[in-house]
Amino acid sequence: MASKNEGADCVIGEKSVFDGRFYVSGSILIEGKFEGDIKTDDQLIVGPTGKVRTDISARRVTVAGTLIGNITAEEEVILLKTGKILGNINTPKLTVEAGVITEGKVTITNGNSAIVNKLIEQDFGEGAEQIFSSLSKTGKRNRGEETLKTKGKSPEE
Repeated sequence: MASKNEGADCVIGEKSVFDGRFYVSGSILIEGKFEGDIKTDDQLIVGPTGKVRTDISARRVTVAGTLIGNITAEEEVILLKTGKILGNINTPKLTVEAGVITEGKVTITNGNSAIVNKLIEQDFGEGAEQIFSSLSKTGKRNRGEETLKTKGKSPEE
């Protein structure tokens, strides 16, 4: 990561605390604590000392600190080794370094998340709807494999 505020249009410093709505036209670097609503049309970086509780909507998002909330990125999400994320991620491109701690649903798309299930269903064929249903109820891949086996197919087919 570059120097602490290199290229950032807005910086919330390490000893700062911000609570509220924050909309910026440009990039944001958060090294302190932030809770509220945040949106940018550019890049948002949660630095190693950043502690953020919000849903993030940005072009690019990099997390090296702690985030509780969902991420929606138009281009890319980068999770650095010191990052800790509790929330869902929706992005066309995801980079994850070894050491990241995260829990949540990850959706990687070509920018149109509304059609992910349809595309997979088309490729997979009959029985896909039942598998999607069982996966959403349990959240486990094993359940989907059991459904496949009852249809007479192995998980690899």
